Amino acid sequence: MIVTTTPNVEGRTIREYRGIVFGEVVAGVNFLRDIGAALRNVFGGRSKGYEEELTRARTESLAEMGQRAAALGADAVVGVKMDYEVLGANNDMLMVTCSGTAVKLD
Repeated sequence: MIVTTTPNVEGRTIREYRGIVFGEVVAGVNFLRDIGAALRNVFGGRSKGYEEELTRARTESLAEMGQRAAALGADAVVGVKMDYEVLGANNDMLMVTCSGTAVKLD
């Protein structure tokens, strides 16, 4: 499955539009990562735990979108956009969403 942020795939022609597809992941960040992030917030530095969780959520979101496109018979997803939000009463959940247009290529 070709997944791209561009509106087309270079060297290929879009034959058919199959529809808009989405991938959504809502992930909780565990207590130990919260402690590590809080310390880094005070002392500075990067939060490896949060970065790993963000990477995992982004990867899963893109994979889910690709699976949904494949179920529509698509060869590619073009015009992909990603969005990140925090959710929950204490902002302790991370939501990663992506969307794009599933297309059939020549």
